[in-house]
Amino acid sequence: MAVLLAAVGLYGSTAAVAAAPLTVAQAVATQNGSSATVRGYVVGQPTATTTVIRSGYPNDYALALADSASTTSTSSMVYVQIPSSFRAAWGLRSNPSLLGRQIDVTGSLSAYFSHPGLTSSTAFAFAGTTPTSTTTAPPTTTTTGSSTCESYYTAACGKSGAALKSALNGIVRTQTKLNYDQVWDALKVTDQDPGNASNVKLLYSGLSLPKSANGGGADQWNREHVWAKSHGDFGTATGPGTDIHHLRPEDVSVNAARGNLDFDNGGSAVSQGGGSLADGDSFEPRAAVKGDVARMIFYMAVRYEGNDGYVNLEINNSVSNGSQPYIGKLSVLKQWSAGDPPDAFEKRRNDLIFSNYQHNRNPFIDHPEWVAAIWP
Repeated sequence: MAVLLAAVGLYGSTAAVAAAPLTVAQAVATQNGSSATVRGYVVGQPTATTTVIRSGYPNDYALALADSASTTSTSSMVYVQIPSSFRAAWGLRSNPSLLGRQIDVTGSLSAYFSHPGLTSSTAFAFAGTTPTSTTTAPPTTTTTGSSTCESYYTAACGKSGAALKSALNGIVRTQTKLNYDQVWDALKVTDQDPGNASNVKLLYSGLSLPKSANGGGADQWNREHVWAKSHGDFGTATGPGTDIHHLRPEDVSVNAARGNLDFDNGGSAVSQGGGSLADGDSFEPRAAVKGDVARMIFYMAVRYEGNDGYVNLEINNSVSNGSQPYIGKLSVLKQWSAGDPPDAFEKRRNDLIFSNYQHNRNPFIDHPEWVAAIWP
């Protein structure tokens, strides 16, 4: 359910931290940047200045709190920013049962989504219990799906740059490997059309084709290597050639039109490409999957570092990489990732690969902010 509000004015003075938790009404009226603990009921997730939703949560980034669990007026809510280290335990996408629970959150009384808020949060707890701070692990969750920095990504916590890239490589290279025939069956599950369980959704074209229409003929779908297999010459042997984090169903003709082109903006419309463009040296996928493509490329560059018998794959800013183990264009891929954040289809796919097939994850779907942390 979406509810609307008018923004509330902010206060400019600095106040001392209250000894007891503030009510939400007090927090709304004390937006002065001071640190405080606020107690309130979780009433949804803010997704914009004037919108709070109570189902279909897109991510774990924010909470809306109110003094009553039945509150629907957002003028009586405070918006809580959830730092990455708390998202798996306190975000509604991973923990929808939090809706209606009373919790205590410590943070800065500052606007969030241009609305009275609590930002840079440092502790979360159910009301009346010991808070979870940034120096201790958040409570565990039995919800499957989104991985947490505190469990799957423990070795990567607090790192950036080359250290983060190395840590993530150490995590995601532990995987179950498929052969190329097994990829067919896996893609029929990971890329199932949400609107038709008998079909798969094609990456570049956006078309929906029967799962049974896989092959090499006209109007069939085949296995597209998003990191073109000739960029490093790894072929279809078990390893990078069969890693379904970057293998996607695609129309045979559109797959051929992409070929081994690097990624960049511009070009002419690709026939049946759903808005995708191509020219002599680059390919631009349709807008709805630009971020998906970028995050698959970032995954490959982290997973394959040349330290376990496979080729070392790297991203550069070129569109003339040929058979070298490089792909571009880094600056454009970063823009695509930022402009098209992970959606429900991409997250579900990541979860299925982790739980049913390779048992590793794409870190940039779980933590899109790590793109800039590694490639500033």
